[in-house]
Amino acid sequence: MLIECVPNVSEGRRPDVVLAMAGAIGRVKGVRLLDCSSDASHNRSVFTMVGDAAGVEQAVMALFERAVSDIDLRTHRGEHPRLGAVDVVPFVPIEGATMADCVALAKKTGAAIA
Repeated sequence: MLIECVPNVSEGRRPDVVLAMAGAIGRVKGVRLLDCSSDASHNRSVFTMVGDAAGVEQAVMALFERAVSDIDLRTHRGEHPRLGAVDVVPFVPIEGATMADCVALAKKTGAAIA
């Protein structure tokens, strides 16, 4: 089963912080970080990763841990509205996975984060 996840974080101006978040994702076995793009004006970064459900969940949790410790929304400024340090975490079925699998993964991951 292969699932894509494309989390958005509220940081796009501090490359060292973005690199630390990318590293947290990259250290998870079975998950591949395909892309990371940052936008200074919006002060946001978007990561694209793929892996099996367990690996993607673990990578999202590692990203949240890093982002919550490194991003202070009390001082955050940017053109893009934000809901949190990590505020969009879509799961996309790629191969051998269904939308129902991704919905279940989103609910499980969201419960763990909450």
